Amino acid sequence: MGKTINGFMLIDAPWSALNNAGMDAGERTDNAVKVKVIKKGRDVYPYVSGQAVRYWWRETLQKKFAWNLSPVERAKKVAYTLANPIEYDDDDMFGYMRAAKEENEGTGKKVNVTVTRISPLKNSPLLSIYPQSPTDDFGVMARQKEGDPVPYEHEFYSTIFKGIFSVDMELAGKFYEIEKTGYKNMSPLLIKKAKDMGLVHDEKEKFWKMPAETKKKRIKDIILALPYLSGGAKLTEHLTDVSPKFLILAVIEGGNHIFMNVVDENGINFNALSQVIEDYKDVILSDIYIGKREGFLDEMNKKISEFASQKWEINERTIQVKYNSINNIVLEFTEILDGFIS
Repeated sequence: MGKTINGFMLIDAPWSALNNAGMDAGERTDNAVKVKVIKKGRDVYPYVSGQAVRYWWRETLQKKFAWNLSPVERAKKVAYTLANPIEYDDDDMFGYMRAAKEENEGTGKKVNVTVTRISPLKNSPLLSIYPQSPTDDFGVMARQKEGDPVPYEHEFYSTIFKGIFSVDMELAGKFYEIEKTGYKNMSPLLIKKAKDMGLVHDEKEKFWKMPAETKKKRIKDIILALPYLSGGAKLTEHLTDVSPKFLILAVIEGGNHIFMNVVDENGINFNALSQVIEDYKDVILSDIYIGKREGFLDEMNKKISEFASQKWEINERTIQVKYNSINNIVLEFTEILDGFIS
């Protein structure tokens, strides 16, 4: 099993419509936009799609950390990136699927080549921790000098979203050439480029490996971007800050996500968090890093501070809780990652 970063986050959405489902033809106006929701029994919960979260993340990495993003090409109804994780940071960390023609070096003829890559960065949708009855907001477009105003409606809500993510530190910067979906990362042209650039090649395991410093930077940037996440629909009218206000980070052995159920509509469930750490302390490789933005769930401050005094003993090793502001805890956590990235 490989080493994985586990992350859990809460996002405050006090007046928001972050991810919309589009027009609703059944509403009283022609321009009625509904928010995305799911139902549990009779309760309605707004959510933000995992794809939207990844878009915010990718855009933040480009703007804040100068990531070189892979160009997107479109052919008929299909769109894909260049599928070049050597040159493009997001093709490495966000994965890809590309089916295109490449010239065969031997024959000179173009042949179909399909490459796919499992994303080292995985994330859930963001789901409201509270059931909601979204509010209808009615407005008009009335800038025109002549004619009637054009009415429109949209929904918004006030809630807190929870979400999880993970980063596969073994897979990042490692590109396979195995005939298996998700692991045929390399086209013939990309293999040639890897050879020309002097990438390390493992003949037995059939993979190419990026330089350690490039790999470390990409992994760290994913985490360092968290305090700066921005995006979402209706920013002009709602201006929601989508950066996490509560964050848990840890390095574990394996791919399961252990922090999924530590927050409910009553807040942070410290009993559940303690049990998770106790049950999985044999696979938790780092300390537990908890960050919180002051002004958010301040009624939990005392309990978090008390929780941060706990320790867990495992195989002559002590797991502790590090507690700080969001930005500081992200910096502290990324500083330990060199010891886990190979």
